[in-house]
Amino acid sequence: MKKTRINTFDTCPLKLQRRRIRHLWRRLRWSSFGCAARFVNRQAVTSEAPFYGLRNPNEPRNRNRFTSRSGLTLPEMTVVIGIAALMVALTIPAANMLLNSFESESGTKTIISSALASARAIAAKEQRYAGIRFQKRYDPTNPDNASQYIIFIVYDFDRTGLANGFRAVDGIQPIKLPDSIGVMDLRVRRNHGISSQDAQDTDDEPVQQSYLDNPVYLDDTTAFSVIFSPSGKMVIHEVRLRNRDGVYQPDNSNPNPNKHSMDDIFNSPSNITNYQIGMFVQDDYAQSGLGSEFSRSSFVIYDKHLFNQMNNSQRYNYLYGLKTVFINPYTGTIINEK
Repeated sequence: MKKTRINTFDTCPLKLQRRRIRHLWRRLRWSSFGCAARFVNRQAVTSEAPFYGLRNPNEPRNRNRFTSRSGLTLPEMTVVIGIAALMVALTIPAANMLLNSFESESGTKTIISSALASARAIAAKEQRYAGIRFQKRYDPTNPDNASQYIIFIVYDFDRTGLANGFRAVDGIQPIKLPDSIGVMDLRVRRNHGISSQDAQDTDDEPVQQSYLDNPVYLDDTTAFSVIFSPSGKMVIHEVRLRNRDGVYQPDNSNPNPNKHSMDDIFNSPSNITNYQIGMFVQDDYAQSGLGSEFSRSSFVIYDKHLFNQMNNSQRYNYLYGLKTVFINPYTGTIINEK
């Protein structure tokens, strides 16, 4: 008896037939022919190069489903944060050591040595006497703790009107010394008169024990200069600092404009206090310990915090027990201590 093959497609229910149709359509769609047809249709729309080969089996069928994503997983992010925290923890002590080194005496010497080299270069470039000036910023409310600075100065008769007149170098800001460190030349003026002739007097003497609690003498001994000649050699030269306008004891409240000065470095106490013009008192106030003096070739570096806790006798013994810092006159470098 001949067997008759039954067509299951015709005998299946309607839903099963629809399912089989969808299945066959999917197979046809993802066949090589269907893939090529889709690429040909895309070429017509997007003008891409036509694709006539077979689909790459390693390439995902639906590219829209697989988008490129970049980033870190949670474990990777945890490791990165841990490494960053470790680096910060290791860097903080090193940064503190660097800051403390600048607060130390050796760090201050490094700052002064760099300033001396720069001043020597300025003298050679400008072909005139130039140097540095150590002086406290004017602060009448707290003179004992006023910050001390290094100011670059240059000889200028035309602008100061003085035969020994120096002014601040244009375009160079003063350098602040560490708050815990101070510099002294251990010499003070004898003449504390109020006239211009008194300020011109250069007679001085060593610091005495009885002077060390007087703000005038302390301002005097912390204000001194180091000068280089145009050849670059350190010299002993008479120095008197004045504003760039050449005004003696300027006062911007005076109706006379010839008494005004806008110098932002050296100025009068009244202009600094009332108009915030200037940082340091110029050498026109012998009564405040500021007037003409000869430049120095040596100084001492002291601890301001320790100094402020001492009485006069202790201060005197402390200062004269410090090693004196000398400057090489030919190279402008710190050479030795005694």
